[in-house]
Parts: sequence; C-alpha cells; structure tokens
Amino acid sequence: GPGILTRTLLNAGFRVVALESHPAFLPNLQSLENSLDGQLKVIYGDFFRLDPLVTGAVKPPAVCSDKLFETMGVAAVPWRADVPVKIFGILPQKKERNTLWRLLFILYECSSIFRYGRIELNIFISEKEYKVLTAKPGESRAYQALTVLCQVGCEIQLLHMEPWSSFATNLKNKGLAISKSMRLPNDHLCLVRLTPQRNLFSGGLKPTNSATFIFMVKQCLAKPRSKLIDRLNSWSLDSGGKLLKALEIPKNVETGNLYPEDYKRLFDALQNSSVFTESWFHDEILESIRNIS
Repeated sequence: GPGILTRTLLNAGFRVVALESHPAFLPNLQSLENSLDGQLKVIYGDFFRLDPLVTGAVKPPAVCSDKLFETMGVAAVPWRADVPVKIFGILPQKKERNTLWRLLFILYECSSIFRYGRIELNIFISEKEYKVLTAKPGESRAYQALTVLCQVGCEIQLLHMEPWSSFATNLKNKGLAISKSMRLPNDHLCLVRLTPQRNLFSGGLKPTNSATFIFMVKQCLAKPRSKLIDRLNSWSLDSGGKLLKALEIPKNVETGNLYPEDYKRLFDALQNSSVFTESWFHDEILESIRNIS
C-alpha cells in the first residue's frame, strides 16, 4: 500500500524490510528507502504468496522465504530461543480464513518462515476472526478447530481495535466496505499479536506428527455437540472410556466443551497408545497427508 504501516514502524525506530506486491506503490517506497541510511529495505513481493507450491524459479510477487531471510540477514535459531523476527501485516479480507489456516499449518510443521524459529506475527484481522481465535469452550458460534489450534500454538494478544468506519468505505455507496457478520461481532479491525508457544513441541506433539494433531482436532470439532467418547471409540476400538478416565476428563463431555490444552493432552495420550496407532483414524490421517503432499 501507500506505506502508512511502514512509516509508523520506521518512526518507532524499527529496521524494516517491506514487501510490496503492487508495482504502483513501489516508486514512493523506494524513494523513502533511498532517503534512509539502511533502515528500510523494499522488496517487490507478496507475503501472502510465500513459498508457493511450484516447480522451478519463484516469480515475483511470489516470495521464497529462504531468499527473504537471507536478504534480511536472519539465520535460523532453535525453537525455544527468543523471537528472531517480528512480522506486521494486514490479512486480505477475502482470503482471511484461508490465510489463518495456512499460517497455522506452517507453524505446526515448522516450515516456511517458521523454519527460522518462533516468528512473531502482528496482524490486522477482522473482529469476527479475532472472536474465533479467542473463543472459549461452549461458545458454539465461535469455538472451532481454528480456535483450539491457535490457542495451543500461540500466545494471543489484542494490541488495538479500530472501528471499520475509520477507514473502510465503499466508493459506490459510501458505506462500509466490510460486510456485517450475522453470527459474530464484526465492527472493528483488530491488531493481534500471535507469538508461537515456546513449549509447543513438548510431550508427544512434534512437527513430524502435527498434521495428525490438526486433523484430530478438526474431526472432533466438525460436530461440536457430539460426545468425545463416541469419537474416541470410533478411532480406538472402544477404549475411549479408559483413556478419558486416565486423563480425568468427564466421560460425557462434548467435543465443543473440551479446552484446547485438553486436546493437546488427549493427543499426547493417543500417541502413546498402541491401539490408536492401529486405528482407522490413523490410516485416514496418513492417507490425507499423502494427498496433501
């Protein structure tokens, strides 16, 4: 865009690498770059087209994360180290949910930008998506698989809320450019900080089996009013009751009432279960991973 966010970061004293996907905005940003003493680096690229699944050379505005981090002079650090890079951006509204899902997938896999460590994301998202990310068990309209995975994977901080009316207008009718949400509040744009959890890969969860965890959560919350024990019994040959008792989880709990940390504990227990590794669920996950690959 016109560089409002870039200038704000520069004025705050940050060293900034700015990705601009629209050629029309590049000249002004490059002029700003030339006026500063190395504080700003402008790259023609689109952060939301990072590491596309293509063969051969990556063509701009698509961006390869390896080359991007090389340009920034940032080397990979261990997962439990401090945050090496902070990213600021505005999620495209039309692809907001898909973008959030992709960011979570690469976080859990430690792929793309997360090969370099716990990259901090400071992103502007709609209020309705913020409500989903921070929902609590039992909030049937908001508590979803995306909720659980984001809360397990990240520390979530709301930094600022700005009414859409401050800047989002439709040129044709002078009204809000953002449609109203019927299910959840959506009157604000929210600046949210997502910091990957330092202890995310403790216990049984690893980048190599994270896809299994993601699909487990998605299957459980596909029907949030269903009994967790019924889902477990379908995976592990009627041993769900024993597993829930061992974890001190109520036998009749619904999947939409289970806390994110309990989903992670459940996954750890299932990973240690020989019955689970031979179950139909495990076979389904392996097939899904093969299809994605």
